[in-house]
Amino acid sequence: MEKENDRVEIEVEDKPNISDKTPRTPKLKSVKTKVPEVEVHLYQRGKGPIEIFKSSLGGWDQDRLEVHSILEKYGFKSIYAFNPSSRRRSVPIRFNSKNGRSLLSYEDGSVVFIDGEPKDSMINPITKMFIGIAVVTAFIAILFKESPDWIKRFNFLGVSIPPWILACVVIVFTRLRKRLKMY
Repeated sequence: MEKENDRVEIEVEDKPNISDKTPRTPKLKSVKTKVPEVEVHLYQRGKGPIEIFKSSLGGWDQDRLEVHSILEKYGFKSIYAFNPSSRRRSVPIRFNSKNGRSLLSYEDGSVVFIDGEPKDSMINPITKMFIGIAVVTAFIAILFKESPDWIKRFNFLGVSIPPWILACVVIVFTRLRKRLKMY
């Protein structure tokens, strides 16, 4: 009989006391999981490393590198696998255009060496075009003492436009269209 009473007492002790005015909060159980990360050594055109950082892996299996964020943050148009001992690039790191994650998987804690190719600046191509147009205009001015008749007759809306300005506008327009299609 004593054993049954002990059991009853134990059950009563486990039940919350209703007369107690302090509310009992249930213990929240939380599980902390480590986000998988890789250490990235980032080079620019084989020079560097310009930065060493940890990047979290994403995707369903948490094994994909966030390539698009690296491209945006560092202004690269493409990134490649890199061998620092030989200072040579390997294959380009391909990524899904919809979510920006790499197509290849990476293990947690691995070290990744990446070489980036920076985006082209707009100043260099435009400067080269202006220099080319200036050289062509100088050759025309040297070779022809007088400008041809078709150039003199060219009037657009009653305004005489020098041909080198027209050529410059056409070249800049076509280059910008080609550049915008690439991105």
